[in-house]
Amino acid sequence: MAEALSAAQVEALFTRADGRYAFARWGRPIAPVVFGVEDATLSVIKGALEAVVTLAGHQMAETDPELGANLMVFFCRDWDELGQVPNLDRLVPDLVPLVARLQAADANQYRIFRFDAAGGIKAAFVFLRMDQHLQAVGADVLALSQVVQTILLWSDMAFRDRSPLAVAGGRTILRPEIAQLVRAAYDPVLPVVAQDAAHALRLAARIGRVV
Repeated sequence: MAEALSAAQVEALFTRADGRYAFARWGRPIAPVVFGVEDATLSVIKGALEAVVTLAGHQMAETDPELGANLMVFFCRDWDELGQVPNLDRLVPDLVPLVARLQAADANQYRIFRFDAAGGIKAAFVFLRMDQHLQAVGADVLALSQVVQTILLWSDMAFRDRSPLAVAGGRTILRPEIAQLVRAAYDPVLPVVAQDAAHALRLAARIGRVV
């Protein structure tokens, strides 16, 4: 059994670089669509998503009644390709300056979240530029990494020093303590959104009960 995260460790995972505590989970079923990959990779991504959503005790759907698809994953070779996606500029405001910033930073991934009136996640956009680093990562590892980073609104600092993944028995899995935290975060008795760090105490208290 993995050693449970302490309240301080949980708090750090949702405390942003500016010091704000910001937690949110999906407030609706996740309806995904993936662009720019072959069918084999698509099935790997959807398999990872189904596994993490099941772990969380959340739901998936074929379509979202408001948005159609509410989790959009875009694979590209160059950031300029995003400007060629029809109507993407309507979904992602300031797409042109965003592309410029990603190019200037030589970034290979970026995530944007949208929130409902209550503050829960209602949509997420994941952009992946398949540079040499991402190409060297197996599809299963890349898929699981992106899914876990999208299932919750983590801190922008959360996984800079340590990946949410681990290798066990030759397979890549979620680190057990991260899996426990994801399950606890979707406990129905806990709020969908929280900005008070005391929420981390409630999460930590529940981790042992959902293993």
